[in-house]
Amino acid sequence: MNKTITPRARRRWIAVLTAGGLAALLAWNSVAVRGETAEATGEQIVRLPGGDIHVVQSGPSDAPAVVLLHGLAGSTTWWEPVLPALRDLHVVRVDLLGHGTSAKPTTGYGIAEQADRVGAVLDRLGVRRATVVGHSTGGAVATSLAERRRDLVAAVALIDSGPRADAFLGESIAADLMTTPVVGELLWRLRTDGMLRNALSTAFTRDVRIPEQLVTDVRGMTYRGLTATDEAVDEFLAERQLPDRLAAADLPTLVLFGAQDRRWQPSSAQDYRRIPRAQIEILDGVGHTPMFEAPDITGAVLRDFAETAPR
Repeated sequence: MNKTITPRARRRWIAVLTAGGLAALLAWNSVAVRGETAEATGEQIVRLPGGDIHVVQSGPSDAPAVVLLHGLAGSTTWWEPVLPALRDLHVVRVDLLGHGTSAKPTTGYGIAEQADRVGAVLDRLGVRRATVVGHSTGGAVATSLAERRRDLVAAVALIDSGPRADAFLGESIAADLMTTPVVGELLWRLRTDGMLRNALSTAFTRDVRIPEQLVTDVRGMTYRGLTATDEAVDEFLAERQLPDRLAAADLPTLVLFGAQDRRWQPSSAQDYRRIPRAQIEILDGVGHTPMFEAPDITGAVLRDFAETAPR
């Protein structure tokens, strides 16, 4: 005897099949997004095992060297406002692996791995001693490089680099959602310039124009590069706080921190007083990105610090 499928049962089966199809589609998207890679591009590329690195050099080659390392989702572009103040120095800007126009593989994003790669880049460029400057996550890479290459690092400068994990204030809602499993991969697939600008918004407190290139650089990242770097800095801070690492390195250290930083507790800058030779500068009315919010004073402080660093 044939059974008749009722409209209600038919709707139930359609709902089950639809839900299953959506689940499969989301799973496929997550795998596809996390597996995306890209090759390095740009005028000067340093070829390295595990991923080629894009660099930009400026200033006299025989002047004291200053290495500039951007933060999460940043690039060499983030340093452009302070370049006029550094014009008499040999400036080396590096796109970290997975960022800017450097290679974007699926692995190699640990902080120590990034530091070793920066060290290898400087070796290839013939830089023997340098003041290494890191913004935010770049400060963790600079710290790791100071730990691992005492022969290379003469001094360290950190700009709004959180000293410990519990000092983190959070990101914008858009940025938080982008790192949420499944949802994040879907948002990454559908990302718009407006969404990326929202994600960048907490990096600034003053009313500054976010250059289009900053948005383009974030759009050009892979999801794996973004999330793996984010996870790597969390692991690095959990293992040991930045002030303790730098105190052990015993190098001249400059700490610049915006008094109105919206990503890291501004009061946490005082943690760096545990470093014997630390110079701490708090910038009033400035947020997480002094290079854009107060470029003149930021550039001048960096220049003076680099010029007095041991060679």
